[in-house]
Amino acid sequence: MRQVSDAERRARLARRHALAPDHRVASPEAATYAMTVLHATEAPTVYLSLWARVDALTIDDVDRALYDDRTLVKQLAMRRTLFVFPRDLLPAAWGSASARVAAMHQAQLAKVVEQAGLATDGAAWLATARAAVLAHLAGGAELSAQQLREEVPELAGRLDIGKGKYAANVSVAPRVLTQLAVEGLLVRGHNAGHWRTARPRWTLTRTWLDEVPAPAKEREGYAELVRRWLTTFGPGTEADLAWWLGATKGAVRAALADLGAVEVGLADAGTGWVLPDDPLLEAPEPPVEPWAALLPVLDPTVMGWKERSFFLGPHAPALFDTNGNAGTTAWWDGRVVGCWAQDPDGVVVLNLLEDVAEAGRRALVAEAERLTAWLDGHRVSTVYPSPAMKQALAP
Repeated sequence: MRQVSDAERRARLARRHALAPDHRVASPEAATYAMTVLHATEAPTVYLSLWARVDALTIDDVDRALYDDRTLVKQLAMRRTLFVFPRDLLPAAWGSASARVAAMHQAQLAKVVEQAGLATDGAAWLATARAAVLAHLAGGAELSAQQLREEVPELAGRLDIGKGKYAANVSVAPRVLTQLAVEGLLVRGHNAGHWRTARPRWTLTRTWLDEVPAPAKEREGYAELVRRWLTTFGPGTEADLAWWLGATKGAVRAALADLGAVEVGLADAGTGWVLPDDPLLEAPEPPVEPWAALLPVLDPTVMGWKERSFFLGPHAPALFDTNGNAGTTAWWDGRVVGCWAQDPDGVVVLNLLEDVAEAGRRALVAEAERLTAWLDGHRVSTVYPSPAMKQALAP
């Protein structure tokens, strides 16, 4: 069995994730393809993940891909997470990961509707609400959630959720829109807010996209997602894939078999997998010149594996919140060595968790200055600050 060292995995990450300066790519589309998908739970992450991988990127470049050319599309999928997908990968997700989430979300929503007293038959109520929204948008409208609540009576209901200090009374409308979106029937269209905030207008997928291909069959969809993941993140373990996909190990094993994936040995993670034509099977991954990078909250590189020790070392408690959400990260030569935050003036400041060579410190400071200039005074907020990010701004 081919043994793949951690150093090889880090060099591969530098190249395939377009992070080392010599391996950055030319467009938002190329960077998204390189990463399979981008995390979009927080709106700024999309822009900052692309900034790290595309030289001379502008906000307009990203907006063009998302809203004008629509080559990149937001879709709820793996682990009930919002991602930016390359357009051609949507059918695979619709038929597999998104379909899995849709089935679970529909059952949960029907139950909550019944518990809230909106209907005695939650499934029937949801079917009526779904149909009403689709009919209202059939003419090609693009409306905010608030507008839809005001214009579609079926979305007027409210739900009491949670208990004690977590109790809240919320509108049912966002959950219905989420259901339609995860099914691939609705899409988040133009953003009515600043690039740092998410205020999507909703429209029919068939309105937003010129052509809407049919969803892939479930097994074929998972195989395509796994193929893309192995191209970006491989070698990785079965546990990595099951976690990233939010799928069963059975689905992962079927996809690996369909792809003819090949086992390789990993230093601390046991057995990993690569595609049968992976160059790693023929020759070692060449080294990469030392490089520095600053990645945002929930960047797809940091969130790509479940087993991250080969690049994260001992820093997980400082850089992840208690729910496993990654904060910002600072990288030197293929390893996470700290994080970054912005001070009240919008200046990017570093918090390094270990000593790095003088060359590494200079390179990271240069990246911080480059990011400060690109943000141009705009401060990026997050609901996922890590302990180290908070420490970076402590008096």
